[in-house]
Amino acid sequence: MKLHYLSAAAAIAAISLSAIPSCNAFTISTQPASAFTTRLQTAASSDSNYNQPPSPKKYVIIGGGWAGWGAAKALCEGLPYTIPPTEPTDVGNYQFANITLIDALPDPTGATPYLSATGKPVEAGTRGFWKDYPNINKLCAQLGIDEEDVFTPFTNSSFYSPDGLEATAPVFSEATVESILGDVPLVGNVIKNALSGGREKKEEAFPLLPSPLGQVIATIPYFERLPIADRASMVGLLLATVDCLAGDEKVQAAYDRMTAHELFLRFRLSERLVEDFLKPTLLVGLFKPPEELSALVVMELLYYYALAHQDSFDVRWIKKGTVSDSLIQPLAERLVKEEYGQLNVLGGCRVKEVSLEERNDGKMHASKLTYFDTKSGQMETIEDIDGIIMAVGNQGMSSIVGSSPDLAKFPVFSKAASLKGIDVISCRLWFDRKVSTRSPANVFSRFDALRGAGGTFFMLDQLQEDSPELWGDDDATEEGEERGSVVACDFYNAGGLMSLSDEDLVKVLTDELLPSAVTKFADAKLVDSWVGKYPGVVSWFSPGSFDKRPPLEGAGNDVLPNIKCAGDWVRMGEREHGAKGLCQERAYVSGFEAANSLMKSTCEEKFQPHEVLPVREDEAQFKMGMELNKKVMKYLPRFWTR
Repeated sequence: MKLHYLSAAAAIAAISLSAIPSCNAFTISTQPASAFTTRLQTAASSDSNYNQPPSPKKYVIIGGGWAGWGAAKALCEGLPYTIPPTEPTDVGNYQFANITLIDALPDPTGATPYLSATGKPVEAGTRGFWKDYPNINKLCAQLGIDEEDVFTPFTNSSFYSPDGLEATAPVFSEATVESILGDVPLVGNVIKNALSGGREKKEEAFPLLPSPLGQVIATIPYFERLPIADRASMVGLLLATVDCLAGDEKVQAAYDRMTAHELFLRFRLSERLVEDFLKPTLLVGLFKPPEELSALVVMELLYYYALAHQDSFDVRWIKKGTVSDSLIQPLAERLVKEEYGQLNVLGGCRVKEVSLEERNDGKMHASKLTYFDTKSGQMETIEDIDGIIMAVGNQGMSSIVGSSPDLAKFPVFSKAASLKGIDVISCRLWFDRKVSTRSPANVFSRFDALRGAGGTFFMLDQLQEDSPELWGDDDATEEGEERGSVVACDFYNAGGLMSLSDEDLVKVLTDELLPSAVTKFADAKLVDSWVGKYPGVVSWFSPGSFDKRPPLEGAGNDVLPNIKCAGDWVRMGEREHGAKGLCQERAYVSGFEAANSLMKSTCEEKFQPHEVLPVREDEAQFKMGMELNKKVMKYLPRFWTR
């Protein structure tokens, strides 16, 4: 029952930041001559017969979100192919690269914080990190960062409606038998005795049970109002999820053509379950109500809620600062200092056109890229390109393809550019006093004031342990004086709210939503506020959209081998990663895979493909269920799909 907030993280990181003032282009170059460069210079000066190494490959990455930085990491580490030379002049086995990352953000490296008008740090979207993030977790180790210094402990999450607290999601990996079942009369005692063998140990850890049994038992006491009968109506939907995920591409295409709402009706989910729980969950997880979402994508999300490991959706948050300065900045610093690589980062630059040319083999080839530099106000060009990775979302894709006639000729790019996005609003509120809440991460459900949007609010002072950075340097308090709460609020599918002024949006939060959810907000005085509006920036997984989402291979190696696509919305084909519903991890991995594919398509010499760590293997009963489903569905028609 964990909340899938913020897949928006990766999408917002790749936004066309029309709402953010343009800033000077930000460029990072490598340090002075690396050891490899020095060897080349030494060899050239000492041997008149010196054999020059291959010309460096020239790659361009468009987009500075998780996908773009994943691609940059894979390219920097994969080229040159690092076989140490045995002699000063032995450089012929090296294939190295000149890599440029371009992004509209003034500083995509995270080194320059984004501040409100009053100098306080703000961020577009609050990003959760789930337990099954093996590649992002490994990044921390590679950067020499202790995960405990970057992430909060795993936290619970709460749903609030006009009726009050609706549900709280436990932290499965840290729960005890007593914390889960201690307040459940009769049935709770029976289950406790069964789990503990009759032992009286209050701090005994709640066991990891087979899914979905573990999730069902562990959440019994955490639904405040939703009757068990309504929750039980979800059983048919779980069976459909097994069928969907076990099916081939044809089966999944049939699910993709349906709305999630249609599927809910056909499997007779209770209206209360849909309205009180599933709809608000989807609004903050996939950013649209079920009647506007592909059933396929909802099934992928539901898998993590109920059919993956019991603790798969335990979530934690950034402990201090932002994702950019906690993880992206140290990664960027490492890559620009790579001994054998060369990474240039161009911030405040917007790609305008990608130009193609036909090669002797009859295949098209991306050879030139034009971008607008906001510092000079001039158009700039990168020529003689060996490969491009388009690590952008739907809005970036639409902009680039719309101004690139050569790309628009390919249906795969024009279809991707046709997909629409979802409006997002991010707010940050500073109060004069502390407001205690049951959970640091929370969801608004069924409030009329949302106007059809999904809403979340995060108690940053709880998540970040009263970090003074939350208030900025200009608001230092006297010794012993306590600062108030800092709340990050995000709205998704926010079209009904976009036309409101910033002042009116803040009033909706302070006068209606927050005090309705937690009454103590009524006594708190607002000290400062910030609002950011981002129209159409998050991918909308509408019915029938799967076929339009860009493949990782772009137009394909037989047609256009040197353009690849990355991002949490791409179709990864045979490279599909297990983190289908976990967007930051999936976006990061897609960057690895796009870079691996690009190097394979363009490097004549050797390269080192980036390792991709899989998520935990599916549990035995889920795999057995999928195999049984495949056998049964050979004879049973899928009357519920179309």
